[in-house]
Amino acid sequence: MKPTIKIDFVSDIACPWCAVGLGNLNKAITAFSDKANFEVRFRPFELNPNMSLGGQDAIEHLTEKYGLTVEQVQANQAQIRERALEAGFKFHPDGRKRVYNTFDAHRLLHWAGKEYGLEKQASLKTELLKTYFCLAVNLDDQQNLLNAVITAGLDPDKAKQILDSGLYANEVREEEAQYTGAGIHSVPSVILNDQYLVQGAQAPESFINAFEQLIQTEQA
Repeated sequence: MKPTIKIDFVSDIACPWCAVGLGNLNKAITAFSDKANFEVRFRPFELNPNMSLGGQDAIEHLTEKYGLTVEQVQANQAQIRERALEAGFKFHPDGRKRVYNTFDAHRLLHWAGKEYGLEKQASLKTELLKTYFCLAVNLDDQQNLLNAVITAGLDPDKAKQILDSGLYANEVREEEAQYTGAGIHSVPSVILNDQYLVQGAQAPESFINAFEQLIQTEQA
């Protein structure tokens, strides 16, 4: 019987490297599927929890947050677009226009995992990343979130009820606190079987090596 590797993917849909990491993780899982089964759960992390409604211009935000010049930000974005394309995400050629609050997206992801299971949660995660980075549309516009829900094959009416209420807010806050309390302050952070941490948008080979080491350690 193949072992099961549990993966907690701690990330934010406002994180471009999280898209790269997810794409590479999926490639690694596919390549390793003959040796192990996988259970992937998406856990919430907010890069900008205090972002107000309307968001902030992306270039302005990144120059202020990281102390970079406009040219440095643009060069970084070009590099990320290349890495994202290799990982299966075709980012918008002009980049995301604004940085938005992502709390509602995390509430929807929690709902998807709870009500539909891990495969649908993964589908919604992918669609929300595409909404943010590939379509580069307004994340404060509820309809854009609902479009991602529809594309992922979930019920948009139920999703709208969640967005219009405070449902799952406490659960998301508790999970966020759990992972930041455990020392996670950058994403993506990939936790294997509750004990091994792989950080950053690693290449597929790095994830495969981690899977190999994990199985060898647990079978020893």
